[in-house]
Amino acid sequence: MPRTMTLNVRVSGALGDHVAANVGADGVYENVSEYVRDLIRRDMSRADTEAFERLKAELAQAFSAPDSQYQELSADDVIARNRRQPT
Repeated sequence: MPRTMTLNVRVSGALGDHVAANVGADGVYENVSEYVRDLIRRDMSRADTEAFERLKAELAQAFSAPDSQYQELSADDVIARNRRQPT
């Protein structure tokens, strides 16, 4: 079951003006909570996209290596190597 979290945040100056401009009758959001939830969702999406792009770059680099750089390993070789590596 997801846990619920209550946040209390004070913003002033330019930050407060920006929130006020985006909330209420003249804004895109009906209330500050809706605005904050949308910002969090966007941040989660951005983080997921960045992680995916890093993975794609690593895979592209791995698959672009010449066959001569690949080394055949058995399952036992991989298990032994992983036991030697610190966690």
